[in-house]
Amino acid sequence: MRPRLPSLFAGLALAAALPLGAQVPRPEALVADGVPEVPQALAAATAPYLQSRDAGFLGWHPATRGMLVRTRFGSTHQVHGVAAPGGDRRQLSFEHEPIAYASASPGAGDALVVQKDAGGDEFFQLYRLDGGRLHLLTDGRSRNGFGSWSRDGRWIGYTSTRRNGSDADLYVIDPRDRASDRLVAAVEGGGWRFADFSPDGRRALVLNRVSINEAHVHELDLASGRMRAVTRGEAPASYVDPTYGADGAIWVVSDVASDFLRLGRLDPRSGAFAPVSREPRWDVTAFALSDDGTTVAYAINEAGVSRLRVLDTASGQVRSVDGLPAGVMPYSVGPTLAIAPWGEIGLSMSSAQAAGDAYSIDPKTLAVRRWTHSETGGLDPADNVAPELVEVASFDGERVSGFLYRPDPARFPGQRPLLLDIHGGPEGQSRPGFLGAKNYLVNELGIALFFPNVRGSSGYGKRFVNLDNGADLREDSVRDIGAFLDTLQADPALDPARTAVTGVSYGGYMCYASAIHYGSRLRGANCFVAISDFVTFLENTQAYRRDLRRVEYGDERDPAQRAKLKAISPLTRVDELRIPLLVATGGNDPRVPASEAEQIVAAVRGNGGDAWHLLARNEGHGFHKKENADYYFWTGLQFWQRVLLDGQGAAR
Repeated sequence: MRPRLPSLFAGLALAAALPLGAQVPRPEALVADGVPEVPQALAAATAPYLQSRDAGFLGWHPATRGMLVRTRFGSTHQVHGVAAPGGDRRQLSFEHEPIAYASASPGAGDALVVQKDAGGDEFFQLYRLDGGRLHLLTDGRSRNGFGSWSRDGRWIGYTSTRRNGSDADLYVIDPRDRASDRLVAAVEGGGWRFADFSPDGRRALVLNRVSINEAHVHELDLASGRMRAVTRGEAPASYVDPTYGADGAIWVVSDVASDFLRLGRLDPRSGAFAPVSREPRWDVTAFALSDDGTTVAYAINEAGVSRLRVLDTASGQVRSVDGLPAGVMPYSVGPTLAIAPWGEIGLSMSSAQAAGDAYSIDPKTLAVRRWTHSETGGLDPADNVAPELVEVASFDGERVSGFLYRPDPARFPGQRPLLLDIHGGPEGQSRPGFLGAKNYLVNELGIALFFPNVRGSSGYGKRFVNLDNGADLREDSVRDIGAFLDTLQADPALDPARTAVTGVSYGGYMCYASAIHYGSRLRGANCFVAISDFVTFLENTQAYRRDLRRVEYGDERDPAQRAKLKAISPLTRVDELRIPLLVATGGNDPRVPASEAEQIVAAVRGNGGDAWHLLARNEGHGFHKKENADYYFWTGLQFWQRVLLDGQGAAR
């Protein structure tokens, strides 16, 4: 067997033997309020788990016939090129801030456009990347979103809020000439997206996303700015990634007349949707068309696991790709699946035992080639445990499920502590991808991790995703956590007296709410970029996203809804919150402002409660700089050591 890493207990024991002051320097932008210093020994013990790296597929480069990937060599994710399967990653961007997305122009590949924000504020700007240097294309102030290249590689279509700060207007620009930038159409709402140029470059498909359940496809005349509604059904429906096909039809993913998202074709004149994918359930999450229209690759989300299909459009034959890891296609700002001009299919995958790598598939033979081999800090990823699917009946009989990672019983006998980790969204979904640093909790501390998918999660159909909508139904998802606790705390391998909860964003609200509703069954709560008051959240979230959130949570301007939102807010019931808290937030968060954390920390402490508070002044909705993410992880370990391990480290 390979040598094991020191446990947290060993790390803390080593820290006691070190000279005073043997602490990890706190990153300059982090403010730690009531938070203990991090021992150097703890940093040393966990170091390998913090050195894993992934490679997210961004697209093909037509000039080099290589891949563009997003990966990290230093503090943040940057753009890299990979020339061939198994080749080295050649770094192309060298920024302090992470690059969110990059795309090379079709045809000659002579222009590379990237999308980047500052300090996590999500006011993304578009740049041309040339010789390692960025050249600003947008105004430097508003929120901008890359949309699509024209087929000839001359123009990009994108959205920008520069006109009034809230509406995502439609623009085009030649990235080689900033002076070519022009507004094509002013719109209302922040959910617009520039989806695709027509083959002749005269028209474009644009999408207006009202909510996860409702979107509208329009065709935009690029010369006049006039728009024509393509979809106009009476019942709300979702449409995702409309794309012009080679035969004039529009390919799109939609839930028209279905509980799940299906791949299909829109008639450009009538807007009628004809499904093409035949899977009886599970969402289609991504698709890509070949330039000649003969091949469509699409992915389905089968109980959280990504499965890739290849469709021959002439025969209708669908084949399954079996050579990929049984895992997850990671989320990306841009396309997660693309077919090169020469036919090769590109994507990236991660799993419990693979940090995330880029792959290609031959569309004829379905042979899989691995382009990157991501490092895992010297650890053998095969040692990571695979999760088991847990399904329970909730308070009303609704079936809810999640993924449980159990520590090795041979190494950790007896009942193990349990940590529930709740996803955000709320329309997100916990899926069996790579746990990264969290593998330390399972492998070295013997803590079982459970990732629930409560009602309102995506991936289980539109009926399920709507079960928590509005203030009146919001706490039903919290009651799902109670159902999970009933099942898991009755598991003889898990310790019901040592259970805790964590969550991010909306999952952070769930973290607070669980601490209130089930405080007698929990030992602590670590709530990250979390909503503490729905009314102040809706009033202070950025204007471009406020209407989208009102559809989900309720409208705080309506007196009755405002009263209900206040009633269910954790801040209103803070007197009932009696377990220790760790609260972390980003100072530039445009979604859940830092004030949401400040007000609940102040209220808990005002009641004599215990709250650690970590603020990263140079981050937004999540910590994307490695030094901040690492420090938060170490702080969290000390919190779990205190509340779950009784200060004793990993019990044996």
